[in-house]
Amino acid sequence: MPFIPHTEEDVREMLAAIGVKDIEALFDEIPAELRSAGLKRVPPGVSEMAISRDMAERAAQDQRTLCFAGAGAYEHHIPAAVWEIATRGEFYSAYTPYQAEASQGTLQLLYEYQTMMASLTGMDVSNASLYDGATALAEAILMAVRSNRKAKSKKILIPRTVHPHYRKVAHTIVKNQGIVLEELDYDRQGGHINPASLPSEPDSFVALVIPQPNFFGVLEEVDALTDWAHQHGGMVIAVTNPVSLALLKPPGEWGETGADITCGDGQPLGVPLSSGGPYFGFICCREEFVRQMPGRIIGRTTDLDGKPGYALTLQAREQHIRRSKATSNICTNQGLLVTAATIHMAMIGPAGLERTAASSHANTQVLLKKLQAVAGLKPIFNRPVFHEAAIGLDLPTADVIQALAAEGIVAGFALNEDYPELGNTLLVCATETKTETDLDHFVANLQRITSRGQGTKNPAEPKMA
Repeated sequence: MPFIPHTEEDVREMLAAIGVKDIEALFDEIPAELRSAGLKRVPPGVSEMAISRDMAERAAQDQRTLCFAGAGAYEHHIPAAVWEIATRGEFYSAYTPYQAEASQGTLQLLYEYQTMMASLTGMDVSNASLYDGATALAEAILMAVRSNRKAKSKKILIPRTVHPHYRKVAHTIVKNQGIVLEELDYDRQGGHINPASLPSEPDSFVALVIPQPNFFGVLEEVDALTDWAHQHGGMVIAVTNPVSLALLKPPGEWGETGADITCGDGQPLGVPLSSGGPYFGFICCREEFVRQMPGRIIGRTTDLDGKPGYALTLQAREQHIRRSKATSNICTNQGLLVTAATIHMAMIGPAGLERTAASSHANTQVLLKKLQAVAGLKPIFNRPVFHEAAIGLDLPTADVIQALAAEGIVAGFALNEDYPELGNTLLVCATETKTETDLDHFVANLQRITSRGQGTKNPAEPKMA
């Protein structure tokens, strides 16, 4: 977007209007010893032509790859019209609707987004988005602590099958508030939390986090887990992939009474991978907990002429109310990404979302069948999965990933760093974007690399004649 800087005359006039000599005087309350000596590692400025050329050269280094990585960020087809509409000036520059009377279009879009997400998750209420999936989980934990006043502790039960990045972010955010995240280990055969392994008389806890599907792609026994948590006075926080909800039972229907809070990352809904972001988080809940919902909620009403209108019904951010009363000091509305997601969902509709989920699942099943025919590869878990799965290798996972990268293939996510007990394990994913040719290409290259690597130190090294 164009940048129009203030002229020196503009700056002088503004300083004169407030009676200040120079800009430095605006910061005289900051002690000298706390001030930075300058940005020493920032290089000097360059011309627009030079920076444009530099960025073009960097962009040229990007290559189209065949992506079989998932692990929380997924390559789905996005209709061209989605971002053509999302980047129109009316949406692209309207970051957040602080002036509701001037932002009815944006407010209506957010209202439609909330309606779609509440319907998709089976929950009563959705807010207008959060920063990303990891911080959405942290916000859900904080929300549960505020909501479950009967709990005698601040303990959250969180399975190791939850995304490891989510667990780390949540710990960072809540650890200084006396909240304890107690990890639950998973069943080594199924890759899930076995309800039978849970104690019949657990100590007091605030909530149980249930991922569905979990980080391994495995489907958890959500009904049994939900009922167990509720029977022992705990709330249930669901962490879900929104695309999977087109096929799987929504959290609002888990067990006898459903989950209490649902959160996750909205990236699969029309948001490109974009080298890792930005994405957006979502959070939904039962109506009884809406006052503890972080962020903002858009409501629909009628004006004096009887016409529909939209307003910021709930504004619990610290920008809107006293910080001590705010439900969150970090949440943000990823307005542009939510705009794209809303357009995406409206464009493909429920049937289109179901086809996306079904095709992704089918492609992964075909891929797994092909991979099991390759010597040295084996599935790690024996339970149903959604659209990604863990595959055991006879070779170092990092070497296999590196070798496939040289062939233009993003092989997957190495699990051994976060789950060393699994050894050399690769988490692979195939969405609806993959064709039979893509699957065969991946399997053929993996077979060649693993067979070449048998008995060698590094399969990425070229075979000597």
